[in-house]
Amino acid sequence: MATVKQHYTNVLADVYSWMLGGFDFALGKNAEFFQTHNISPKGSTLAIDLGAGCGFQSIPLANLGFSVTAVDLDQKLLNELKANASNLDITTIQDDLINFEQYVDRKAELIVCMTDTLLHLESKEKVSTLLQKIYVSLESKGKFIITFRDLAQELSELDRFIPLKSDKQTIFTCFLEFEPDTVKVHDLVYHKDRNGWKLNKSFYRKLRLSQQWVDRQLKDAGFHQIEFKVNNGLICVIATK
Repeated sequence: MATVKQHYTNVLADVYSWMLGGFDFALGKNAEFFQTHNISPKGSTLAIDLGAGCGFQSIPLANLGFSVTAVDLDQKLLNELKANASNLDITTIQDDLINFEQYVDRKAELIVCMTDTLLHLESKEKVSTLLQKIYVSLESKGKFIITFRDLAQELSELDRFIPLKSDKQTIFTCFLEFEPDTVKVHDLVYHKDRNGWKLNKSFYRKLRLSQQWVDRQLKDAGFHQIEFKVNNGLICVIATK
């Protein structure tokens, strides 16, 4: 089994923007999300993007006026972020997101952990620790935004095979193998070159977190206002300190 870092470096980093619809599309989708939820700087202006990847959250937040600290394990994705950030106020950090507080010197107005990043942690205990660190790192009335897939409900048989995206040059299929507390995510990426099709494959584990469990952990961490929305199996949480 690959670690999350190995999986992204070896398989996902090269197709990440493509599988989400292209760089500009993903930026626009997140910009719309922040606008819909009235996210704009009103306090310290510091925003922390945990699992920032290539900047799909960081860049829209910087465009809104936030000073962004973008944390991710994968340097290739962070390089893509920097290449597209022009002169925006974004600081990139290559490290495990659990260490984010080491890189900031003031309370954050906003912390985001989106697109299944929370599920990449090794255990529920680490999730609980992260949520506690996030609460402490936020200013009063600061917000924490999470989005993640609802993997608590187990898929069976052929429903475990998911065709993620394809075009003339690339085919991306995912196979899910459910375990009691985790899901083994098998990513199969076929690339076509002059010699035919080549397969790049790897698997890693994601946590199975229910909405009820996350709600309880956020309350235990100290958050008092927690809003949940579910859209096509994607859970969105906005918690206020």
